[in-house]
Order: sequence, then structure tokens, then C-alpha cells
Amino acid sequence: MKVAIPTKGTVVDDHFGHCEAYTIYTVDANNAIEKTEMLPSPAGCGCKSDIAAVLQKQGVTVMLAGNMGTGALNVLKSHGLDVYRGNSGDVRQLVEAFLKGEIGDSGEGCKAHDAHEAGHVCNH
Repeated sequence: MKVAIPTKGTVVDDHFGHCEAYTIYTVDANNAIEKTEMLPSPAGCGCKSDIAAVLQKQGVTVMLAGNMGTGALNVLKSHGLDVYRGNSGDVRQLVEAFLKGEIGDSGEGCKAHDAHEAGHVCNH
């Protein structure tokens, strides 16, 4: 399994579409982290970029994210990714909590971003 997390530094970037990079964890059958990679984020809004297709081609099946608009959520899901929103904090600790079954989806997105406002920053 591969898990991707929108990242800024070493923490979850609160806004998927404008993150610096994606930290991708490769997890073995025993839920142990085998490998960690960094994938630079494409320019532009996440739902309008090809990041969902890129992640899918790399074998990513799970996205642990902070916030994102409905457009981004739909694009990721259409590429076979299970998305868990409402996350924050250190990316390594987050993926470890996910592997222990401690992470669920908040069910809430960044509603203001659904209109794709120029220069929008999601503040929750």
C-alpha cells in the first residue's frame, strides 16, 4: 500500500491544492513503513492539476489530507484514492496513527475553495 500526505516541511499542509510536496509512504503487508519518498507538488490548484493521475500511476491508494474542496476530493476518488480529510501535525506520526486504525475522514472539506477563489487560503 502507498499513502500520500500533502506536506509543508514535516507537517500536513492544511490545503491540499497548494502544498509544497507530497510525502509518500510505502507500507508492507505487516503495516510497517518500508520507504518514504517526496514528490514535488505541481503548480496550480490540486483539482486542476494532474496530481491525482500521477499519484495513481505511482500506486498510491490512500490520501491523508488537511482540507480540500469538493472538486479535488472528487478527482482523487475518481482515480481510486481513499481520502481522509481533517488531518494535521507531523506526517510520520499521522501515517503511523493511520496504520494503527486511528484515523478517519472528518467529512468536511474547504467549502470556500469550491468556488476556486483566486488567492484563497483555507482557514479552519
